[in-house]
Amino acid sequence: MKTIETIQKESISQLTFSKKEVLVDPEERKQRMADLYRSQTLGNLLQSKVKLIFETSDGQNYQVDTTVWAVGNDFISLKGGITIPVHAILKVT
Repeated sequence: MKTIETIQKESISQLTFSKKEVLVDPEERKQRMADLYRSQTLGNLLQSKVKLIFETSDGQNYQVDTTVWAVGNDFISLKGGITIPVHAILKVT
């Protein structure tokens, strides 16, 4: 397993993401969307943070502890207008 580097939310905008999907299993993709929608609800109602693990275009894995404000089909939105492509997210906890 790759090492996972912790990153501050504000630094995400400096990263680049590839266009490839990081999860190959359709069931894992479905679970990721369910987890993202759950995290959006937690963020909007309870201001709870979640851990997002995602992969950048250079193959590096990062982890950020943040509040998810909105979930779309292609991107999620974090506080401060920061976005992460859904296809780059490996795990939501």
